[in-house]
Amino acid sequence: MSDNRSASKIRLQTVDDLTTMFFDASRDDVISVTTLNRMARDLLERGLPPVWIGGEISNLTLAASGHGYFSLKDGSAQIRCVLFRHKRAQLGFNLAEGMQVELRGTVTLYEARGDYQITVDTMRQAGLGRLYEAFEKLKAKLAAEGLFDESGKRPLPPHPRTIGIVTSPAAAALRDVVSTLKRRMPSIQLILYPTPVQGDGSARQIEAAIRAASARREIDVLIVCRGGGSIEDLWSFNEECVARAIADSPVPVVSGVGHETDFTIADFVADRRAPTPTAAAELVSPSREQLQNTLEMTRRHLYRALARQLTDKSQQLDFLARRLVHPGERLARQRAKLAEAQSRLLRQGREMIIRRQWALDLTRARLLRRMPEPREHANRLANAAAALERAMHGITDSRANHLARLAGTLEALNPDAVLARGYAIVENGAGHAVLAPNELQEGETVTLRLAQGSTHAVVHHPAGVQPELPF
Repeated sequence: MSDNRSASKIRLQTVDDLTTMFFDASRDDVISVTTLNRMARDLLERGLPPVWIGGEISNLTLAASGHGYFSLKDGSAQIRCVLFRHKRAQLGFNLAEGMQVELRGTVTLYEARGDYQITVDTMRQAGLGRLYEAFEKLKAKLAAEGLFDESGKRPLPPHPRTIGIVTSPAAAALRDVVSTLKRRMPSIQLILYPTPVQGDGSARQIEAAIRAASARREIDVLIVCRGGGSIEDLWSFNEECVARAIADSPVPVVSGVGHETDFTIADFVADRRAPTPTAAAELVSPSREQLQNTLEMTRRHLYRALARQLTDKSQQLDFLARRLVHPGERLARQRAKLAEAQSRLLRQGREMIIRRQWALDLTRARLLRRMPEPREHANRLANAAAALERAMHGITDSRANHLARLAGTLEALNPDAVLARGYAIVENGAGHAVLAPNELQEGETVTLRLAQGSTHAVVHHPAGVQPELPF
């Protein structure tokens, strides 16, 4: 009741808001159908939060676009629903007419036709809500304990000798696993740990089978599998006891429960998850055909490698055989080499002596050409001395004649010689020779330098003759 009152309060507030938004209620405004439908849509989407609704699917239409259209009804009412393609792909089951479902969606209105409908966000089959809640709760618990951590996952053996299978002997999954293993690797031994895989008490029996396989230590890897089914059919593999048995197993465990879209707690705890039982068998077993192909390829590579190595060794043997010589033949070759070396040594010695003799002769000839002749050099020295003496006499006579000529010239120019012929030199008071009468003043005293002494005289110009002044 409190939820209904709260929803009514939200609706009333939303109506007032929408009325104020689109028109003034105090006036007789006329609105269009589009405006009315938009108001109704906003009213529904804002006034009602997403809700869970349960009912029966009817009038189901799956469009080519992938969208689903249907009505959800109960005993007295129905509502149109639309499930878009991307949401439909996430369901994990196919829609069917008359299916009881629980869906979560937003109440809205399709404006083009004025249809009141629900846009579906997610959907589950009716009665699964409790199971999904338990599934998520256990999943979160085990994840928090680290049972899902990749660091704890064990690697699968590449070539197992014995494989254990935990499933029902009557299950089709067992036939799929056995046929796959026989096809891929028939030499692998199989050990079945039979147990029911659905129904009351099956979870405990699955746990017991897993723990028995772990305790006996007779297998290399364990497959826990069953075929597809509803969540109720697969629920035994969502029990905590099964999850902990898988986590405690000392051998690697592969989970192959249901189909590719089915996920169980066992899938998360197991060391590897396979989408199907057949895929689980393929995960744990090597392919005989692939191994044979690998073996054949390895054989060919080995054959080529051995052939190549044999060829290389044969060539190496031939090379070594050519190098292998009989000791007598080797001694003969060594004697031949020694004789050849001796002959070459003698030949080189003779050639060296000849070269040295030739060099000595050449040096002797050059020395002889350069050695002086005493008699010849004595004659040359006497001739040179005579020539030098003649040259010295010639130079002395030439220098004496030249000196006599210079002495005669000097004697001719000597003023004393002129004075000896009766001439005199007149000198003024400054001691300078007087050359002209105009250089003397009337009554000036002059000196007369004669050949045998000097005397003084007073200048007297003749009457009527005046000396010309120098200026």
